Amino acid sequence: MKFANAFWAAGLAAGIALVSVLAGWPAFVAAGFSCLAAGLVAGVFWQTQTGQKETARVETHFGANPSIDDLGSVVALIELPAIALDDRSCAIAFNAMASDLFPNLEKDQPLARISRHPDFLGAVELVSSDGLARVVEIVDHLPNGRRLRANVAPLNLSSPGSRSAKLFVQFRDLSEQDRLAQMRSDFIANASHELRTPLASLRGFIETLEGPASEDSAARKRFLSIMSAQAARMTRILDDLLSLSRIEMRAHVPPAGNVSVGAVLKEVCQGLEPLAREAGISINLDLPQTTVLQVRGERDELVQVFQNLVQNAIKYGRRGGRVDVSLTVDPAVSPRRPRLLASVSDDGPGIAAEHLPRLTERFYRVDTATSREKGGTGLGLAIVKHILNRHRGDLKISSEVGKGSKFTVSLDLST
Repeated sequence: MKFANAFWAAGLAAGIALVSVLAGWPAFVAAGFSCLAAGLVAGVFWQTQTGQKETARVETHFGANPSIDDLGSVVALIELPAIALDDRSCAIAFNAMASDLFPNLEKDQPLARISRHPDFLGAVELVSSDGLARVVEIVDHLPNGRRLRANVAPLNLSSPGSRSAKLFVQFRDLSEQDRLAQMRSDFIANASHELRTPLASLRGFIETLEGPASEDSAARKRFLSIMSAQAARMTRILDDLLSLSRIEMRAHVPPAGNVSVGAVLKEVCQGLEPLAREAGISINLDLPQTTVLQVRGERDELVQVFQNLVQNAIKYGRRGGRVDVSLTVDPAVSPRRPRLLASVSDDGPGIAAEHLPRLTERFYRVDTATSREKGGTGLGLAIVKHILNRHRGDLKISSEVGKGSKFTVSLDLST
C-alpha cells in the first residue's frame, strides 16, 4: 500500500513536470507544481492511514459495534453527573456522581421518577422529537434548594440485541457557585458597613476640629482620643481581614510541623494575663503533667486560635469572674487515633441557643453594640474556624444563658 501510494505520487509529479516543459513554463514553476502535487498525495495518504489506525484503536477498545455496557464505561469516566437514556426516556447508563445527585436513580427507571421538573421533562421530549440539543435549568425553590444546569443532547448508539441509547443528559450543579457568590456579596456588604462607621466618625470629628472646635483645646483632646480609637478599630478590622485572606489561600495546604498544644496554651494565657487582670478576671490553666501532647500543625496559627478564644472569654465573660483553660485526651473517637481536646470556658452571661450555629460566620455578632464597644471585629471565630479546617480540627460551642460558655477545640494527636 505504501509503495503504491509513493509510485502514484512520483508519477503525478513527473506528469506535471512534463506538461509544464511542453507548455514552456519556467523550471521553477514546474518544480513548484511537482512538489505541490507530491505533498497533496502524501497528505491524503497520511490522513487515510491515520483514520485507519484510529478506527482500529476504537474497534480494539470498544469492538466494531459499541454496546450499552461500553457506553456505561464511558459515562463512568465523565467528570460531571451524566445519564444516558433510551427511546422511552429510561436510564440505561449513569455514573456515580449522577447517583449522588439523584439518590433514587436506578437503571431502567423512567426519567419522571428522577425529576418532575416540567422544564426539564419538556426539554427531553423536544430533543427526542427534533434531535436538537438544549440546555435547561432545574431550580429547587425549597429552603437550601439547589440549581442545576442540564445539557440534553441526542445520542445515536445502537447495538445488536440491545436497546439503543437515544439521549445523553449531563448536569452541572450551580448551587455551590450561587452560595459562594452570595457569601462574597454579603462579605463585601458587611466589610463596607464595618468600615463605614469609623470612617464617618473620623470625618465628622475632623470637620468639627476644622470648624467650631478649632480653638477649643478640651474638645480637641477629647475628639482626638475618640478618633484614635476609631482608627485602631479600622486597623483591627483590616488586620483580621488580611489574616483571614491568608488562611483561606493556604486552606488546601496541610500543615507539616508538630506543635505542643500545652506550650501554646501556656504562652497564650501568659500573654493575656494583663488584659485579664485589668478586667478583674482570673485565668486558670489545667494541663496534664505527664506527657507532651502534640498535634500536626502550624504554631503561629494555633496560637491565633487559642488567643482569639481566650480573649473572647475575657471580653465577654463576667467582670470579676474566671476563665478556665484545660487540655485533655479523648480516646472515645478512635482508640487508635485519639483526639486532643482543648477547652476554653467562662462564667459570663452565656449565649442563647439560636445564636450558636452562626457564631463562626463573618461579622456575625450576638450583641453588635457590646461587641464594638469591647473592640470586637466579628471575625475572630471565623478565623478560628478556617484555621481548624486547615488543621482537620473541629470547634464545638456549648452555652447556656446565665451560666457561661464553653468552646472546645478537637485535633488529632500526632502519631
